[in-house]
Amino acid sequence: MKKSQDKLTRRKLLKTLSSLPVVGGLVGTGLLTPQMMHAAVETPASRNFFKELGLRTFINAAGTYTSMTGSLMSDNVLSAITFGATEYVDLDELQDKVGERIAELLECEYATVTSGAFGAMSIGMAGVLCGMDTSKVSQLPDTTGLKNEVILQEAHNIGYSQALTNVGGKLVRVKTAKELEKAINKNTAMLWFLNANTEEGEIKREEFVAVGKKHGIPTFIDCAADVPPVENLFKFTKMGFDLVAFSGGKGIRGPQSAGLLLGKRKHIEAARLHTPPRGTTIGRGMKVNKEEVLGMLAAVETYLQKDHDAEWKLWESQIKLISDSALSVKGVKTEIHVPPHANHVPSLRITWDENVVKITAEDARKKLKDGHPSIATVGNKDTIGITTWMMVPGQERIVAQRVKEVLENA
Repeated sequence: MKKSQDKLTRRKLLKTLSSLPVVGGLVGTGLLTPQMMHAAVETPASRNFFKELGLRTFINAAGTYTSMTGSLMSDNVLSAITFGATEYVDLDELQDKVGERIAELLECEYATVTSGAFGAMSIGMAGVLCGMDTSKVSQLPDTTGLKNEVILQEAHNIGYSQALTNVGGKLVRVKTAKELEKAINKNTAMLWFLNANTEEGEIKREEFVAVGKKHGIPTFIDCAADVPPVENLFKFTKMGFDLVAFSGGKGIRGPQSAGLLLGKRKHIEAARLHTPPRGTTIGRGMKVNKEEVLGMLAAVETYLQKDHDAEWKLWESQIKLISDSALSVKGVKTEIHVPPHANHVPSLRITWDENVVKITAEDARKKLKDGHPSIATVGNKDTIGITTWMMVPGQERIVAQRVKEVLENA
């Protein structure tokens, strides 16, 4: 076998692979050595799949939006994903070990890799509803006989709270701490907090946690887009929240379809009862494959090792470069700001006097998107919004030049 294997050249291998549905067709057969696997996964990268499919790529000057496919993963993450595709492993055992490792890294009681922050909220809610009672797991979303009420602030009730109702949670909205206390009853299952809307709610995080502890009710905080700063990965479990959800494919730069559920072991182990490989559960469709689990572990490790101060200074210099370029056009004003919660990165707002710069913000953004290269931004009818943290270093110069050109030539 070895002699014939040695004769399997890279060219012959790729010819063979082209007739197979996936590279995995040779893994485990002895035909695909680690060196050959490297060659096999390396070659497709030379193909421009997006071009073949007629898709246009763009410079991401907007941020970590799902519609824009989130973030770009690091080489460490990509290597972990590629490694994960080379062998079989028990999925539960992998989640157990990775959960322990991530919990150790983030100094919390337990953790699990989930199908995004939304998935983390859904299985976390399901775990709270059913606990470790396996007879109740297949009952959801029917919550007959179960505590199912979730109290949240009215200002925190955005679309993502559907992650809770999808599995049977019933939302109870309050405005004040007094209303929160009054709303708690025998059917209250959980208190849920949206960190992105911290400033919009009257009840702050510490008070929210204190009320939950007073009544013995689990508290859950959604921190999907709240990295950076890196401290947030530790902050909320230490603050006392029983469950914390993060997106994996935003600032942590893990797989876009992955996320993290951190917190109390009893709640996370209960949440895991609703996930694959178990079948008759409400979380069966929220599968996280072994490649994503390893990718998320590598993403957390890589993110913790970053020089966050240096990265912040880079973002500031990039934003200033674009701001200065825009300000060189008569009639233009800029504002550099940092959102207090969620997407907490140096950001830029560009506005102008349309009597001087004769183009609307919407048309200017369209020109940036339709130009070469295409540049995706955010904003509204009055502004262009730009961030640089999802750019490849160097792209900020292209963005600075194009913004100036669009405004100057209007």
